[in-house]
Order: sequence, then structure tokens, then C-alpha cells
Amino acid sequence: MATDSTTAPLERRIRRVHQLHADGQHAQALQAVQSLAAEAPDHVEVLYLMARSQRYLGQIDDALHTLARLEQVRPHYSRLHEERGHCHVVRRDAPRAIDALLRAVNINPALPSSWKLLEGLYRMTGDDANAAMAASHVATLKRLAPEVVRATGHFSDGELEPAEQIIRAYLLKAGNDVEAMRLLARIGLARDVLEDAQVLLEAVLRIVPDYRAARYDYACVLLERHLYRHACEEAEKLLAVEPDQLDYQALYASASVGLGEHDRAISLYRQLLQKMPDGADLHLSLAHSLKTQGKQAEAIEAYRNAIAARADFGDAYWSLANLKTYRFSDDEIARMRTAEAASATQAVDRCHLCFALGKAFEDRGDYAESWRYYSQGNALKRAQSRYRAEIIEINTRKQIEVCTREFFASRAGTGDPGPDPIFIVGLPRSGSTLIEQILASHSCVEGTHELGEIPRMVLDLQGRQPDFDHPRYPGVLADLTPGELLELGKKYLRDTRIYRGDKPYFIDKMPNNFRHLGLIRLILPNAKIIDARREPVACCFSNLKQLFATGQEFTYSVEDIARYYRTYLDAMEHWDQVLPGRILRVQHEDVVDDLEGSVRRILDFCGLPFETSCLEFHQTARSVRTASSEQVRRPIFRDGLDQWTRFEPWLGPLKEALGDARQRYR
Repeated sequence: MATDSTTAPLERRIRRVHQLHADGQHAQALQAVQSLAAEAPDHVEVLYLMARSQRYLGQIDDALHTLARLEQVRPHYSRLHEERGHCHVVRRDAPRAIDALLRAVNINPALPSSWKLLEGLYRMTGDDANAAMAASHVATLKRLAPEVVRATGHFSDGELEPAEQIIRAYLLKAGNDVEAMRLLARIGLARDVLEDAQVLLEAVLRIVPDYRAARYDYACVLLERHLYRHACEEAEKLLAVEPDQLDYQALYASASVGLGEHDRAISLYRQLLQKMPDGADLHLSLAHSLKTQGKQAEAIEAYRNAIAARADFGDAYWSLANLKTYRFSDDEIARMRTAEAASATQAVDRCHLCFALGKAFEDRGDYAESWRYYSQGNALKRAQSRYRAEIIEINTRKQIEVCTREFFASRAGTGDPGPDPIFIVGLPRSGSTLIEQILASHSCVEGTHELGEIPRMVLDLQGRQPDFDHPRYPGVLADLTPGELLELGKKYLRDTRIYRGDKPYFIDKMPNNFRHLGLIRLILPNAKIIDARREPVACCFSNLKQLFATGQEFTYSVEDIARYYRTYLDAMEHWDQVLPGRILRVQHEDVVDDLEGSVRRILDFCGLPFETSCLEFHQTARSVRTASSEQVRRPIFRDGLDQWTRFEPWLGPLKEALGDARQRYR
């Protein structure tokens, strides 16, 4: 029996509208799409097709009204602006048509229709230079395979699934098409499949070593993989050819930040801002580097400049809040509230603004309003996340099964014997930055930051396309030979050398490494391990009001953070049993109550002589990247220990979710 057109799946009915347009039946297309709009009023393609149908029928005012509705739903959709350009062409309004079409191609350069229209409009208005530029884009798109153009269009509009399907199918029949390979790598970068993206771009550069766009993408992938030295080298190659190219300079600055070369980064950002004074992202990046170096007044000025360049720049407001010592004015709070409530504000900005407003109202003692904004920010962030708590729990269960006391005994003497690393593990916001600052104030210890070498090693051990429900790691640890474990230890020490000076010891403060202490014990048997621990309600609450730059996806709901804390306790209880005496637990509350006693205990564990500079840690001048950067530049204070009690009326679900963790954390 035939399916009624009103009950057929939405996608099939949308395809029918496309076919009606292709057949020139625009009135029927409009009728069909209006029926769809009654069911899915905010569907992007439905609104786009309605506007297109209205334009074909000469209903330009209606089409522009529909496009205005579409812009509220998805403002950065290239075909919206292309269609608006078509409408203005019908109205013979060349300036508005050019403006709309330029917005379209700036979002999505793979729009042949827009470039052709722009070429004609520029010629009509006597702008030969821009007409030639548009013509060159038309010619470039003609040289590309149609599949690459279509996939690029989807990719530019954020439609990764159809872009990947089209380009993979094309590569299967076309082989080594460098444009297709580069596009697939860019999709991998967008999806955080970084190893695949790196392999693809290395293959492209072997075929065409002078392909600068591919080399730039390659450097970006290296940057995302925290391979900062290699990213710097690639940026230097690009700058050797085009020293004034702004994207290359910005890339070089970002890679310099990764290496801790903040003086160079600050200089580069200041040079870039001379050429682009309204570059909001550049002001933000400059401010981050200034903050890391402890130049708070200059950082605040740069954050404010970022906001001046873009009024709804949520990240800049949040960065001010994240200083922990900054207090917002009435005017700033009013502007934040206006931006957060505006329909045109992007989701990422709204999320940042919510966390900033949460901090602003907390500082003013309005805890109900503060919690409302923190909750709203967490809900927005969690909705965007693909975090699955069971993956961490499965990993912990496997660690307990694999890494037994007998397992370690049978592998005694493996790994690199170097004593250089001091690992500080635990949860974020557990006092780990304070311990790091204390140790980094010692003459023999280099403070670095949260290094990505161990997590990256784990990704390599998991293998390509890992099955998280049946993971290869940590079971693969049992298959590693003594020679392989030694090489992994050497690789870790070799890869972390770029973050160090000439001091004999250095700190790796990646908190999530608590999940990988078995690997660390096998490859670096003489490394010191410190477990930074904080009372669970205080720690989890502190995470719930913290917006992290990347990662830590478990911190954006009460249930997730409580499950993660309980899993952390399970893991650390296991490591204490199978690695007795190898891990020092440092309770944050004890450090606050007895600084000198705690410092002496930490130094004794690390085999370091006592130095009074460790008690005066707040006077140590060094780069600090974490959220506690400004707090550890002040003498120790008790204020933060009981902050959570001001929010106690809203923390009942957290206490319940933590269960017995509130007793067994000690």
C-alpha cells in the first residue's frame, strides 16, 4: 500500500520538495514545504526551501521574512545568506546582494552559484578587481571534483556526517585526490579524530610538499595533539615562505604558548593586534598569556579589549570571572545578562556567559541567582557533550582486574629508571595547583603544566577506532615486553624534555593520570606520585561551577561528577593496595590547616631537602595555566574550604549521589 505523503518520513518529503523545484513546480513545492513547516517550524532545510519556493514565485518579501526566521535558528548557515543574495538580485539591490553573498562565501567557499553571482555583480558595478577574484574562485571550483565541492559545502555548514559520507565514497573510487584527502582530514580534526587527520595530511604533503593550505592544517592538527614543537616547526616553514601571513603568525603564537614560550607569544599577539586591532580572539589569546605570567592588570585590560571588539564574547567575560579575584561592575553584569538573553547569541557564548554570571552573583552573595546561572551553564554544556560515565567505570574495573600485585611483581625492574617525574593526580579543583606551586618553588623542581604525554600514550595503546565497551587498554599492558616498556618510559622523558629547564625533577600535573598509574608504574618505576584529594562535596561543587577550556566532560552534571569522584576513590583504593607506599595522599584541608607540616611531608616523600621558599610559594614567579593561577599567587587562605556551604540548599542531590564517598574519602 502506498505511504500517505503526510505520514512519510520528513527526509523523504524534503527530497520530494527538491524534486518539485527541479521539475519547475514551484507552487506545489511551496504548498508541500508549508505543510512540513507546520510540523517542524524550526527545521533549517524546511525554512530554506520555503524561502527558495517563495523567491521562485516572486514573493520576495515573504522569502526575506522566512530567511529572517531561519537566521534566528541558524545564523551561520551559508545557504541562508546565498538565498538572501538571490532575493536582493531580484530586487536589483546590488550592494545588499553583494553583502549577503559575501557572507555566504565567507562561511562556505564552495558555493559556485554565489561566486558566479558575485562576479556578475562586481562587473556590473565596475569593480573589475573583485570580479576577477570571484572568477578565480569559480575556476577553482570547476577544477575540483563535484563530490569534493558538495562535501566541502556540507563541511563548511557544520554538516559533518553527509560531508564524510560523500568524501569517503569518492576517495574509494578516486584514490589519492589530495583535495579530498585534505577535506577528510579537516573533518577528522573537527571530530577530534586527530591521529587519522595527521596520517592523511602527512600523505598529502608527501604528494605535494608545497601545498601550504595542507601544511597549515597539518600544523593545526599537531597543535591539537599537543605536539607543540612539531607544530612550531611547521609554522616556521610556512612563515619562511609567507612571513606576513596572519594565520601563520597566529598559529606560531599558539604553538609557542603550548611550549611555554609566553614572551614570544605575547610579542606575536601584540604584532598581530597592530594589524587587526578589532581581533577579539587575538585580544583573548594575549590576555591568557599575560594571565599565565602573572601580569593580571595587563590581562584584565586585554580581556576588556576582547569584549569591546565583540560585545557578546562569552569567553572573555568568563576569563575575567575565572581570575577568581575579579569583581564585575553593575554595568558589566547588565551587559552580560542582555547578551545571554539575546536570541542571536551563539550557544558557546551563552554557556560562557552563564558561568561568568554565576561567579558574578556568587561574589555578591546572591547565591540563588548564582546557582541558577551555574545550573543553566552546566545544562548547556552537558547537552553538547558525548560523555559516557560507564567508559571511565569500565576502564577502572579493567585496571583492577589487570593490574594486580602479582602483575607488578612479575614485571619488577621494567621501564626507564629515571627519577625525574613527579606526578600529581586526582580530580580538578582538588588543590593540585597549590601542591604544584609548592614543589615548583623548590630549587630542584621544574614546574611545567598538565602534560598530555600519558593520555596520548594511552590513546596509542587503545589503537585506532577503539571499542570503549570492550577496550584494548589496559589489557594490552600484559602484552608489552620489557623492551617496549623501557622504550615507552624513554619516550615519555624525551617528549617532556621540551617543557623543562636544567632542574633534576619536573612536575606533570595532569589530574586524570590517576586512571593510568599502572602504566606509569611499568614505564617509570621511580617516578613519584602524589594524590591530591579534597572533601568530596567541596571538590565536586567547585567543579560544577568551573567551565574548563577543554576536556573534563564529567564536571557538567551532579550525577556525572559524583560518579566520577566515586570511581576515582575506587581506583585509588586499588592502587594503594597493589602499590603500597608508592603514592602520597595529600588532603587539601590538611595543607590549609598545617602548611609547614604538609610541605615537609611532601618534600620528604620526594626525597628533597626542606627549603623555606616552598612555604613562600606565592612569591614564586612562574607560568601557571590552571583555573587556580591567581589563587596560588596569594598566601594560603581558608576562605575556599567552606564555600560550598553557602549553596547547601541546592546541594542535596549531590550529597545523595556521592553516597558513602563522603565518609570513605579519608
